[in-house]
Amino acid sequence: MTNSLVPPAGPQRVLALAQLANSVGDGAYYVTSALYFTHVVGLAPGRVGLGLTVAWAVGSLVGVPLGRLADRRGPRGTAVLLALATAAAVASFLVVRGFLPFVLAACAYASAQSGLAAARQALLAGLIPAGERTGLLAHLQSTLNAGLAVGAGLGGLALHAGTRTAYLGVFALDAVSFLLCAALLLRLPSVSRTAAVAVRRSPGPGVLRDRPYVLVTFLNTVLLLRMPLLSLGIPLWITERTEAPAWLVSALFVLNTAAVVVFQVRMARGVRGLTSATRAIRRSGLVMLASCAVFALSSGVPAWVAVGALVAGAVLQVVAEMQQSAGSWQLAFDLAPADRMGEYQGFFGTGVTVARTMGPLVLTALLVGWGTPGWLLLGGAMLAASYAMGPATRWATSTATAGPAKELVRKPVPAN
Repeated sequence: MTNSLVPPAGPQRVLALAQLANSVGDGAYYVTSALYFTHVVGLAPGRVGLGLTVAWAVGSLVGVPLGRLADRRGPRGTAVLLALATAAAVASFLVVRGFLPFVLAACAYASAQSGLAAARQALLAGLIPAGERTGLLAHLQSTLNAGLAVGAGLGGLALHAGTRTAYLGVFALDAVSFLLCAALLLRLPSVSRTAAVAVRRSPGPGVLRDRPYVLVTFLNTVLLLRMPLLSLGIPLWITERTEAPAWLVSALFVLNTAAVVVFQVRMARGVRGLTSATRAIRRSGLVMLASCAVFALSSGVPAWVAVGALVAGAVLQVVAEMQQSAGSWQLAFDLAPADRMGEYQGFFGTGVTVARTMGPLVLTALLVGWGTPGWLLLGGAMLAASYAMGPATRWATSTATAGPAKELVRKPVPAN
């Protein structure tokens, strides 16, 4: 992979442009959706939270079957259709005005997003050689953060305007961004689909029978509890437990986003196989424990000391995030059978949904409720999960070596 922040020309750059297109729309959506649903749609905040929780729960359930659809029907065509479905779901938010229509639209949005993520991963696996995937995913993560930052800025303009028209414009922008994503994905070459004979014969969710992969996904989900830290855990900690100014929440978010844009590609450069991936994840656990300990030091001290501790903790946190991301990407691909990539990526991606759904409850109880012991418990749990990833990976590789669980008999069929 090139050292540049821009991936090489060809499928890699097209994938990055597709990522950039929909991440700009998503960034605008993320910063305005809560106020749109409450102020424009007219829903109570509690109902918005309930509806979104139900929607992402549904999305996590359909990720695997939609990933399997990508395996059977071809990842490019499936990804294009799901990008179009996401655009339609976002557009439907423009006209919903009641709770039930909102829940249905949110379920469609979450389901399409979950399936799109799995199909795009399967498409990437089919187009990019195994040794280059983690490097490309680092580029895509940098692109994602850059797009989210631009979109958040556009959403901020809508928030400043505060009008119904401004909010509707943001949602229209998000819908158009997924239409552009679909158009870009169509420029990619088709990938031959290889439907496994064993998958055809067994209607059940095959990935759930792969116990080592399930364990790896579970451990990764524990590590992903860091995801709600910047959006919920740290803001609550700053306002409830420290003397630091509230504006620091925004500054730490910008710090995290900028660091990932600039350094994620470099951080992923050394991850080339299972051994280096588990090593990176172990390092991330150690750094995350240190980050939690430093965050805990920001309570009960003067404001300037709290600010220093919070900034230092945020730097450690983003380093751990980039290490963990690079390692988990490698494991997700290398431990999945090539002919069931969409199904396996759909399952691995449920860790993000579970972390975002359960994370707020866990972080609120640990950090706001327990304070310093909660920070240390969180860091200890992540350290334990990071060190358990090595034995889990060895179990997965030994299972693949001992039997046909990973390398199923494949029958090639025409490309989509």
